[in-house]
Amino acid sequence: LYPSDPSSVDALDTSLHGQNLQNTEYVKYDLSGRDLGDADLSGSYFSVSNLKNANLSGANMQNVIAYATRFDNADLTNANFSGADLLKSYFNGANIDGTNFTDAVLDLSQIKSLCERATGQTADSLSCSDLNQSYVPASKGSGLNPNTK
Repeated sequence: LYPSDPSSVDALDTSLHGQNLQNTEYVKYDLSGRDLGDADLSGSYFSVSNLKNANLSGANMQNVIAYATRFDNADLTNANFSGADLLKSYFNGANIDGTNFTDAVLDLSQIKSLCERATGQTADSLSCSDLNQSYVPASKGSGLNPNTK
C-alpha cells in the first residue's frame, strides 16, 4: 500500500484504530468517516485530504503537516496535534474536547473559530486568552493611517 496513491484508498481497512501509521503520506485522500482513533500518525503528511466525520479520538498527530485538509465534524477528543502545521485546514463542527494544539500552526480564522468553543486544556493549548488581548482592530490606535485616533 502506497498511501499517496488515491486509487489505493479502497484497500485501506475501514478501521485503522490504534494502528502505527507514522510518517505516511495522504495526498488527496478521502478518509471521511474512517476510524483512526488512538492511531499514531505522528510525522505524517496530509494534503488536500478529507477527514470529515473521522474518528481521531486519542490519535497522535504530533508534527503532522495537514495542508488544506478538512477535519469538519471529526471526533478529535484528546488528540495530540502539538507541533503540527495545519495551514488552510478546517475544523468546522469538530469535537475538540481535550485536544492539544500546543505549538501548532493554524490560520488565524481557524484559531478564532476553535477558541469560540474551546475550554480547559484545549483553550490553553490554543492560547485563546492571549488572542483577545493581542487583537487591536485596524481602525483603532495610532497605526500608519494618520486619520485614526
